[in-house]
Amino acid sequence: MITSSARSDDAAVATAAARAGADVVRTLYGQRLDRIDKGAGDFATAADVEAERTILAVLRAARPDDAVLGEEGGQQGATDAVRQWLVDPLCGTLNYAVGTMLVAVNVALREGAAAVADPFSGEVFFTDGETAWVRHDGADDALLTPTAATRLVDVNLDPPFPSAPGFRAVDLLACPEFIEVFRPRVVSTTLALAWVAAGKRAAYVTDGGDLSGSVHFAAGIALCRAAGCVVTGIDGAPTGEAGRGLVVAADDETHGLLMSMMRGRG
Repeated sequence: MITSSARSDDAAVATAAARAGADVVRTLYGQRLDRIDKGAGDFATAADVEAERTILAVLRAARPDDAVLGEEGGQQGATDAVRQWLVDPLCGTLNYAVGTMLVAVNVALREGAAAVADPFSGEVFFTDGETAWVRHDGADDALLTPTAATRLVDVNLDPPFPSAPGFRAVDLLACPEFIEVFRPRVVSTTLALAWVAAGKRAAYVTDGGDLSGSVHFAAGIALCRAAGCVVTGIDGAPTGEAGRGLVVAADDETHGLLMSMMRGRG
């Protein structure tokens, strides 16, 4: 049984790790950085690598028996570890590399606490797995409260597109019903998931396979679940091993509208 105290401690670790990574990302911003080619147009920068190294140092110091799966370093720690942290040290590398301040630092304990840090706003969104908050530069923590009031929906257009041609995110942008109700946004970072939890976005949509255990998405999904958002695949089914992409909405009405539009485009 996981006690409330243990959840709170894990949330503090996740928050400290995400903030440490964000400090690196912010410090190195604007510098000429070496790139590590990953193929298919993807790459990492020295900031990704250094931020992950810094995050791992925090996790190892606080939770030496836990395993870690990092975006850059892969699996580390004992293979039989009961607990595993998922780390994406810089989500939005392509944005960052061209001087766009739309990135996130994601740290999540699988099936547990998580934190998403915005290096440039100073905000850290975090959860103990049951409740979600935001912290900003020493201010009191505030509960995350989803709302669809903005009507802004972030749509991820990055490949791959495993559900095409049945579902293509770009088609949603051309759907007349979508434009009548919502306004699309494309920030190309999972910071948008934290924004749904915080009420800055009405919803987020992306294609893909099972994203629930992804280093890119796990922290944002945990935040949104704890904040009370509706979280499913693009087929409306629960996320998991057989999952297909992700639809995260501030409320049932918004989720239902998006699902009807997406099914109508299939």
